[in-house]
Amino acid sequence: MCRHVAPVGHVMANEAVTPHGIALVVASQRRGLVQWDKESVRVVYAEPDSGNCRAHCVTDQPLPAAVAAVRTDLVDKGLAPDVVYELRSRLIRSKSVFGSQLPEPATAQGDVALYVGDEAYYLRPTAARSALKLLDALGMDAVPVGAGRANGFLACSLGMPDLAREHVLELFDAFHASGARKVVVLSPGDMFAFRQMLPERLGLAWPEDIELVDLAVLLATRLKDATRQPIASPDASVYAYVDPTHAVRAPERFDAVRSLARAAMPGQCIELFWRRERAHPVGSTALQFTRPDIADRLTRARLEDARSRGADLLVCEDPGTLYQLNRFAKGLGLVVVGLWEALENSLDSFD
Repeated sequence: MCRHVAPVGHVMANEAVTPHGIALVVASQRRGLVQWDKESVRVVYAEPDSGNCRAHCVTDQPLPAAVAAVRTDLVDKGLAPDVVYELRSRLIRSKSVFGSQLPEPATAQGDVALYVGDEAYYLRPTAARSALKLLDALGMDAVPVGAGRANGFLACSLGMPDLAREHVLELFDAFHASGARKVVVLSPGDMFAFRQMLPERLGLAWPEDIELVDLAVLLATRLKDATRQPIASPDASVYAYVDPTHAVRAPERFDAVRSLARAAMPGQCIELFWRRERAHPVGSTALQFTRPDIADRLTRARLEDARSRGADLLVCEDPGTLYQLNRFAKGLGLVVVGLWEALENSLDSFD
């Protein structure tokens, strides 16, 4: 019953890559009606793993987790797309699909750690720098941890749970080595990975002695009315907040991020059609590697949604989402702004 919000089905207009279509291919293979070949495997790797289907499933069926399990079987049998094995080599070598070598580990210690991750480190380093300044403004002397290290999601989603488990356990060691009793994360993707993916897909639990905190929720609780400052284009008078990939997996932050955007951004705020509980992802999941044709259409669809609603400027906090939006925004006459960077320019908004 999630067809109405299935993002890939919307942008591809192909029932084979809807949740029902993908599940049907898998079920047919299990019954001996379909053999794994290049085309059927392509269908399985078309599932975005963004959470939309489960968020709208009337019986809470964990289709993304089930598809990840099918992909694990394909990887083990050597049937996955060639790019998956190339990505595995990168993940083993550098703990990220974005880097060529592992960055030096952090040595600073503190009660609060900011998990930087690989998307922020490689794709949008300004986000982590601004987040550290925002935490400092709250009186929290946070130390960066896990810079350049993936949160395990992509490895798990691609069908490599053992590698994902290894990476997560290494992150746990890094968090404990920093002395942190609180770990702050930058995006709903990180929250999903650490809060839900660990127990459901990897058989792991978040450390009991460390509090997991969403930066958006933390900042929103300290927000107060303040004079707003223009932070990007003074001429951009209409802006829209773009719910990032995985937003539907952390609905408790819908209002928090919007209150932060209102505090940092000048002008009129409008809402996109694909927002909040029906927010569509951009192409920042494993699709960017396994099905770039779908990934790019997802990203363009978000931008076209904004353009059709009359937005001049888009704001979002997630490094992966921002990176994808920026790839095509200029061609549609849109400006993309990072929320953490915008808030850094409005530090007087916090007590």
